[in-house]
Amino acid sequence: MDTHADGEVIRRIAGGDRAAMMTLYQRHHLRVFRFLVRMVRNEATAEELVSDVFLDVWRQAGAFEGRSSATTWLLGVARFKALSQLRRRTTAPLDDGFAETLEDDADDPEVAAQKTDKAAIMRACLGRLSPEHREVIDLVYYHEQGVDEVALILGIPANTVKTRLFHARKRLAGLLAEAGVDRGWP
Repeated sequence: MDTHADGEVIRRIAGGDRAAMMTLYQRHHLRVFRFLVRMVRNEATAEELVSDVFLDVWRQAGAFEGRSSATTWLLGVARFKALSQLRRRTTAPLDDGFAETLEDDADDPEVAAQKTDKAAIMRACLGRLSPEHREVIDLVYYHEQGVDEVALILGIPANTVKTRLFHARKRLAGLLAEAGVDRGWP
């Protein structure tokens, strides 16, 4: 993806160009959505946040200075939105009537098969990482961001990103070993 082209698209958005907004959305909405799902762990909430992110882009496109890539800027906005959402999230007690309507998937053969699936094990292990470690792993490996871009997105020094990445990898290796997955799995 041409980052210069994205910068030009954002400049056009700042001028009120709706077609440019559609172009930016088409290029980046899936990446932003996947990032948000991993942060908030709820697809419906992530979809709402994607809308909020791109609404902010429409309103604040003039603030984009081009010091980072459009992807870095978008993921930074998305991260802020997700953290704000997570702070607002409340844990209401579960209604007994509602609890009785929930299905118990424990005996579902599909769920049992997924438990042995290595990708499912990996996701489970990633879910056990601290939010800081999971966030760094997600940005580096799933969103292919470099250390400097991750530092910009998270608003932390690059050396802190490197340290978190080191400890996240070490913890993940331990969790995978506990789950019976060796390091050489494909």
